[in-house]
Amino acid sequence: MQFDRTSTSLFGRWWWTVDRLLLVAIFGLICIGAVLVTAASPSVAERIGVDSFHFVRRQQFFLVLSIIVMFLVSLLEPIQIRRLAVLGLLVSFVLLVALPFFGAETKGAKRWINIGPLGLQPSEFLKPCLAVVLAWVFSLRLKHTQFPGYWVAIILYAVSVFLLLIQPDLGMVITVTAMWGLQFFLAGLPVMWVSFLLVAGIGGMYGAYMIFPHVQKRIDNFMDPSSGDNYQVEKSLEAFKSGGLLGRGPGEGEVKQYLPDSHTDFVFSVAGEEFGAIFCLIIVFFFSFIVIRGLIRIWNEKDFFVMLSVAGLLAQFGTQSIINMGVAVNLLPAKGMTLPFLSYGGSSLVAIALGMGMMLALTRRRFGRNPTK
Repeated sequence: MQFDRTSTSLFGRWWWTVDRLLLVAIFGLICIGAVLVTAASPSVAERIGVDSFHFVRRQQFFLVLSIIVMFLVSLLEPIQIRRLAVLGLLVSFVLLVALPFFGAETKGAKRWINIGPLGLQPSEFLKPCLAVVLAWVFSLRLKHTQFPGYWVAIILYAVSVFLLLIQPDLGMVITVTAMWGLQFFLAGLPVMWVSFLLVAGIGGMYGAYMIFPHVQKRIDNFMDPSSGDNYQVEKSLEAFKSGGLLGRGPGEGEVKQYLPDSHTDFVFSVAGEEFGAIFCLIIVFFFSFIVIRGLIRIWNEKDFFVMLSVAGLLAQFGTQSIINMGVAVNLLPAKGMTLPFLSYGGSSLVAIALGMGMMLALTRRRFGRNPTK
């Protein structure tokens, strides 16, 4: 189909207003993820007694679904993104409340609701929707000075954290906190509030360390590797050492034979062993490019809602990426968290696609109109 800049079709308007460099970077990660899951998952499938390509087929299905979701969401206008986020946040809250009663327990946590053969993780969808809703709340405060935007944002954050801690899911709490803190800061947070929230954050981390035994164990193991079991991290580091600069070659890695989470939490280790350090740096470049390019797109943005939404979406995307890769190279305490677009996982993949679709929609060039009103 041929079209030029004067095209009035829905796809034509989308193509000439969306950031195509962001599209290339995102699809680059999607392609890399498809290769890594294909390389890492067969050995995991065999260990649990299912068909070797069980996870590969499921990942391919969710990849197609994710691409469709991302494309459809990227077609929306900012006001439609806002409405979608409000609805998504409400549904996420309802499902998170239902988790303690109907959720499936895995490794001592209830994070999934089984729907037939599929599992849904509501917290994954909470993140992008909360980012957009918080941006809307802060923008309302700017337009209507009497609106208690700060307090509404604090309440939304507190409810989200409470529901996440019930599971418990500390990694998701960290991601949501980083996003919320950045948006609050950009919204004009007073210095006194900054000081108070920093103290509260330190107190929260100490409280998590004292209350949750698994958090205490992971931090103690990170600070003193000889104090406990660091099997997965040790194997991960061995994988990077074995891979060197250029890797051992596709399918030649050994870490996936021993790591139970090689297709999810430690997929970056598989990339290091089979494709090498240079390939891992390319992956880091893609993640960095998406975050930096997205921020550049909103540098001169006049719409406060759009600016805060994109900043929040990119904050959670970048934070999740840093945590996953940091754990894999032993720069951060062990924490189960997927690597966006690269790790196996249906809910994670679709939710990330939803967030990136929102980001693509909000960073599209808009001329002579303000669709958020």
